[in-house]
Amino acid sequence: MSYIIVGLGNPGEEYEDTRHNMGRIVLENMRKIFSKDADFSDWEFDKKLRALFSEGKVAKQKIMLIEPDNYMNNSGGSVKPLITSKKKAEELIVIHDDLDLPIGKYKITFNRGSGGHKGVESIIKNIKTEGFVRFRMGISPVTPSGKLKKPSGEEAVTKMIMGKFKESEMAEIKKMSKRLAEATEMMIAEGRDKAMSLFSC
Repeated sequence: MSYIIVGLGNPGEEYEDTRHNMGRIVLENMRKIFSKDADFSDWEFDKKLRALFSEGKVAKQKIMLIEPDNYMNNSGGSVKPLITSKKKAEELIVIHDDLDLPIGKYKITFNRGSGGHKGVESIIKNIKTEGFVRFRMGISPVTPSGKLKKPSGEEAVTKMIMGKFKESEMAEIKKMSKRLAEATEMMIAEGRDKAMSLFSC
């Protein structure tokens, strides 16, 4: 069994630390956490995948971390060569931003639609199944009372997701990344259902 974990985002310095690059940010954090227990290879570029990849072991299982070097809506092209069956798709974890969740919250889901996320749509289209795990990471701010401040309208959404995280938000993301690294270890060692039932925020 060999798991593949994909962090969605856009390549290029202008997109670093932006909300839409949540998947990449979390994947980088998780790689550092995993590397404390097992060495992961340096990031390398694979021309066929058009993606950066790093390999190591988690819970004694081989893991490949992937950062597509395509823009978000072409992410599936980097995943398609690796996911050759529906069974293999069940060993795929996709990490991405989610406007419907506040900063500091995440959901782990399996076999769900894209929810309008272009990167997830691209993956579903390319591997021809929704049967994979998603780590949905909240990126929307909240009011002082805790109400979600989700933007309305395409222009407002674009402005928000392309905005950079505050330092306090990045600190919150690091905490979530640690939890998701633990969830990943449990998913690999003890199964998807147990991990999904115990890790929800």
